[in-house]
Amino acid sequence: MTLSREELARVSAGAGRLAVPSRGRLVAGRFLRSGQGRSGAALLALVFLLAFAGPLAGRWSHTDKDFLAFLQPPSALHWFGTLQTGADVYAVTLRGLQRSLVVGLLAAVLSTVLAALVGAFAGYFLGWTERTLMWVTDLLLVLPAFLILAVMSPLFSSGQWPLFVAMLALFLWMVTSKIVRGMTISLREREFVQAARFMGVPPVTIIFRHILPNLSSLLVVDATLNVSAAILTETSLSYFGFGIQPPDVSLGTLIADGTRTATYAPWTFWFAAGLLIVTVLAVNLIGDSLRDALDPERPG
Repeated sequence: MTLSREELARVSAGAGRLAVPSRGRLVAGRFLRSGQGRSGAALLALVFLLAFAGPLAGRWSHTDKDFLAFLQPPSALHWFGTLQTGADVYAVTLRGLQRSLVVGLLAAVLSTVLAALVGAFAGYFLGWTERTLMWVTDLLLVLPAFLILAVMSPLFSSGQWPLFVAMLALFLWMVTSKIVRGMTISLREREFVQAARFMGVPPVTIIFRHILPNLSSLLVVDATLNVSAAILTETSLSYFGFGIQPPDVSLGTLIADGTRTATYAPWTFWFAAGLLIVTVLAVNLIGDSLRDALDPERPG
């Protein structure tokens, strides 16, 4: 059978489209071929499953107290043991894990969005816009974040944890914004950006349609790594009593309480500390694998 010239062209075009996978498929393939990426994703999925579905399997709530079992080791009745107050360690630990995961994810997303906007606007507009935004960035870089959050800790009472998330995100974005600014300055001179400018496309549209999509690799990796940074920062602040405030709990508050009894009742400490280590490890494995998968110089 003989094909016409038009049919041959269509077949060749179709073969070309099949031969050149999209960037999303290429990145997904690289990530899935990475052993540490798969391990990190599986670990993180298990952590989320345990945090949000695990309480359904337990018989105790994080607010329940068993006044017949004070500081008891793990048993069939209390899988992770009990605290000095009679609270079930399994239920309380999963409640703390939920709070730490939510705080880490929200703070990471907010800080990455803020870094992207500040860096892109500063790098594209330059002039007084850049000077003002970079002055604010430099000011926040030199401010003692831990001290400011500690002073504001009375505001983070139960029910006010979103304010803590916002304050935490406020001190995580500055370094990334400087990187975004430098890359934006380079991108604004590229042909596709100049073509859009000459066609009369508004600057804000250019930033959101052309600049930020070309920085997506950096922003995705930054957001992933910021999750572990936010979780560790929240844990450190809560450990010293400056983060999540009672009666709410997080992994940091649980670890702080567990250190007092860790020598003779290790179950009050090790479950929360172990889940913190596993969570941060999983996020870092995913972040490293994403960084490798998004590397444009890496062969497919």
